[in-house]
Amino acid sequence: MRILILNGPNLNLLGTREPEIYGNQSFLAYFEKLKTLFPGNLEYLQSNVEGELINALHDSDHHGIILNAGGYTHTSVALRDAISGIQIPVIEVHISNLAQREEFRHNSFITAVCAGSIMGFGMDGYRLALEWFKGNERGKIGY
Repeated sequence: MRILILNGPNLNLLGTREPEIYGNQSFLAYFEKLKTLFPGNLEYLQSNVEGELINALHDSDHHGIILNAGGYTHTSVALRDAISGIQIPVIEVHISNLAQREEFRHNSFITAVCAGSIMGFGMDGYRLALEWFKGNERGKIGY
């Protein structure tokens, strides 16, 4: 089972950007930990460019995608359409709990077209999404 973790804008700044919200660990350091828990199954791409994220969704031949769309979550109909247009299950992940943040962050354009949404568990949300895919592969979870 091959899973793509796709991070959107500003997530390259994890570890230094607003550590009171996002923690002080870089995503690349966390990704190394994930690779030890799920060996041989993970690929990672981060982009600050909406079109690159859309192309990654379109071009993917993975079994599943974990997407933290960052600020595009609240603004991008094009990203929503890209998720709708593929046959690969996508799990939406957010490090913080968007419902406890600014009002404009309460709306997600992508939630309705994703297989599920995980938020508010810090970077552990990515591991939780991977566990969902692992369980789904074994037929324990329906999609």
